[in-house]
Amino acid sequence: MALTLVGCGGVSLPSEMAPMETGNPSEGYLIEPGNRVRVTVFNEPSLSGDFIVDPSGSLSLTLVGNIPASGIGPKVLGERIEALLKKDGYLQAPKVAVEVQSFRPFYVLGEVRQPGEFPYTNGMTVLSAIARAGGYDYRAWEGDVMLVRMVNGKQKEYRATERTPILPGDIIRVPQRRI
Repeated sequence: MALTLVGCGGVSLPSEMAPMETGNPSEGYLIEPGNRVRVTVFNEPSLSGDFIVDPSGSLSLTLVGNIPASGIGPKVLGERIEALLKKDGYLQAPKVAVEVQSFRPFYVLGEVRQPGEFPYTNGMTVLSAIARAGGYDYRAWEGDVMLVRMVNGKQKEYRATERTPILPGDIIRVPQRRI
């Protein structure tokens, strides 16, 4: 009888706590299809602008055409654009900056009012993500949640609090409380 009560009494969450410092989500972020990026070619406003990475993972720019962009960071993409502008003789010493404008979405699952996929914005926490999902529902275990994040190409599960910062692509699972 005692074993049954212990098994039903608690919520099963990972023991490792999620990192509380995430840094800048742009650093280490790999561009993927559907991302919107801002390309700035200094002193060349006609070559600068906002672009969407197409489903094949390429970015189409004036003068240089399609550039593979998927799977690389903004800095590497800027260097590729510089090299192409220089190689084809369009500019002698181009300086290009690339900034990610839209990140991959995050997901909230479990005991929330409207689970689903939501657009990521900088500075989000678990609590702001749950708020976007309509808040906790009446069955929710409020407080600690499970955070699933890709780390070095592998899914890793963490225990997280409402103040834990989230990153693009994170999955937040709100468990059901046990009665």
